[in-house]
Amino acid sequence: MCFPRFSPIFSRRTVLSGPGFRLAFLGGLFALQGCVFTTPRAPDAAPAPACPPCAVSPVTPPVNPPAETQPYLEPGDWTDLPGWREDRLTEAWNAFLMSCKAMRTREETARAWSPVCAAATRVDNRNARAVRAFFERELRPYAVVEGDGRREGTITGYYEPLIRGNRQRDARNITPVLGVPPDLLTIDLGTLHPDLKHRRLRGRLDGNRVTPYWSRAEIDARLERGMWPEQPILWVADPVEFFFLQIQGSGRVELPDGSQVRIGYADQNGHPYQSIGRLLVERGELKLEEASMQGIQAWGQAHPEALRDLLRANPSYVFFRELSGDPGDGPIGALGVPLTPGRSIAVDPRHIPLGAPVWLATTRPNSREPLNRLTLAQDTGGAIRGGVRADFFWGFGKAAGEQAGRMKQTGRMWVLLPAADTGGDGDRETGSVHHSRKGRYRTGV
Repeated sequence: MCFPRFSPIFSRRTVLSGPGFRLAFLGGLFALQGCVFTTPRAPDAAPAPACPPCAVSPVTPPVNPPAETQPYLEPGDWTDLPGWREDRLTEAWNAFLMSCKAMRTREETARAWSPVCAAATRVDNRNARAVRAFFERELRPYAVVEGDGRREGTITGYYEPLIRGNRQRDARNITPVLGVPPDLLTIDLGTLHPDLKHRRLRGRLDGNRVTPYWSRAEIDARLERGMWPEQPILWVADPVEFFFLQIQGSGRVELPDGSQVRIGYADQNGHPYQSIGRLLVERGELKLEEASMQGIQAWGQAHPEALRDLLRANPSYVFFRELSGDPGDGPIGALGVPLTPGRSIAVDPRHIPLGAPVWLATTRPNSREPLNRLTLAQDTGGAIRGGVRADFFWGFGKAAGEQAGRMKQTGRMWVLLPAADTGGDGDRETGSVHHSRKGRYRTGV
């Protein structure tokens, strides 16, 4: 008989990391390597027929991510930007300096942005003409265009809410605010393929298997059974308000003594966000124009018995950490700097370099009044996907929340990139934007 001999071919490495935990594992395919002959030969017997050659093992092609139509950047002119001459650029100057502080220390942006940021220190920020001249001299505008040619996308709004809570559970505060659980693993897909940089999967170990992390409903159930591994960092009173704080990604909790605790995004359970507003519209419980944050809150107050199941329809769950710092500053965004109301936006970092100035041309919530201004890409969000896609930061408190809750506008975006870095020959790189020198520039990493 002929027995094929197998040997493993290790073809890829996946890095799993979590709080206090990091695991590397190898996986691969098995291929035929030859034959082992084990047929005995009897005395005075004819020799056994030769073992026929083993079938050739098929070659397994390398695993590549599915092809995507990537957004790209199209060179433009300052006259292309609606309202460029009218914006008060001095109001965005401090936010720009905040971006500079971060970009000069980030490996992917330091080379391109350090000369620009050094030049900014010599500008009189009280002089509107000097500030405008700086941007026009040091930067060039590039229109963001989706891979299918669309130049318009969705612009939404977010804010920093204030809700009531306590450090201990009591009769009123029964909704937990959870920190990052110790069993949450983060799988960095960038170790598998460079095109998957900035993409991560989250899960947990079940024996020696990695499985999806608990959904919102499963987290709630484990909390109710006392099976959660750590104590919550805070307890809050209103589950609907906390649900929206999770969507915003940061907020403040007012304690019984009047003091405030700021909390910020720490991690997420890896499940996709599902819109409960859309679900209520599909059920006929809300009209489309009522599916705002305020409308959903009103529905929850009118249907308390159905509220828990509605919230659980969104399997995504955000974990928080307590933040320090000046309460007069905005919350810390993904860039690591405080957000500036009316000047900071959240973007998809696969297509827009974090820290870069972005000219935003849209309209105010539920109106046709133009909202054209210089903003800074200083944050990210789980629902912010695509090139022409942004979340506009309105600030802190109830008034900001009302604006953010109503905002779902159409808009256009231009990324402002260093002029020196986009000139000359050869491929250049600015943050996560690759310059192809073919008249338009592909975004992505």
